[in-house]
Amino acid sequence: MTVMLVTRPEPDARATASHLDALGIDALICPMLNCVTLNDAAIPDPKAYAGLALTSANGLRSLAEIADLSEFTHLPLYAVGNASAEEAASLGFINIHNAGGALAELAETIVHNAPGGRILHPAGVHRSGDLARSVAEHGVSVDTIAIYDMQPTQQLPTQILDQFESGSVAAILFYSQRTAATFIGCLGDRLEPRHRAAIEVLCLSEKVAEPLLNAHFTRISLADRPDEDAMMALALAFAREQNRA
Repeated sequence: MTVMLVTRPEPDARATASHLDALGIDALICPMLNCVTLNDAAIPDPKAYAGLALTSANGLRSLAEIADLSEFTHLPLYAVGNASAEEAASLGFINIHNAGGALAELAETIVHNAPGGRILHPAGVHRSGDLARSVAEHGVSVDTIAIYDMQPTQQLPTQILDQFESGSVAAILFYSQRTAATFIGCLGDRLEPRHRAAIEVLCLSEKVAEPLLNAHFTRISLADRPDEDAMMALALAFAREQNRA
């Protein structure tokens, strides 16, 4: 059975592992980042907003930990993609606009729906884009508030390194640029270039793959779209190719 390493944070890592298992792919879980809610974050009055924007499901999970989410569920919610939209639905939101893409698509969705008031964007400390700036030129105001921090793993577990060095891991899945960069930092000088070059790396986007380009990982494949379905299609295609070899 093909073995793949899942590097995304929990609880998404276990969801991805379950999806891989359904495809007949064995998954190892090794999160590179850990989501920590900022319990002292100041949450503004929901009445001041005409909508909620999510660039990650973690924003809503953390908001649910430190605020009464029932005060927000009446608001239109603009989700960057399927994972955020599904999380919102599970937490009671009804009016959900799924951008089905990345930051640019989310900004376009917000502008297209003309919310008619300020948008609250619960986000992480580290952000790969600026949603507020993306919509400001169209007359939409977004208040971005950091309510969680994705804290990096400091080292790879010995058993994971052993799996790499034995050649057991056929592929690694990366969903964010910071996750990929953290992995490279934790890997250090372990794993010779020839071993790295033998591992397939499956990335959500070209931007996600950037930290890997100068780290001797030469077999890089990109998802057709920045979502879980596209990543699973990529994983399945690789597994089938490997099984034919």
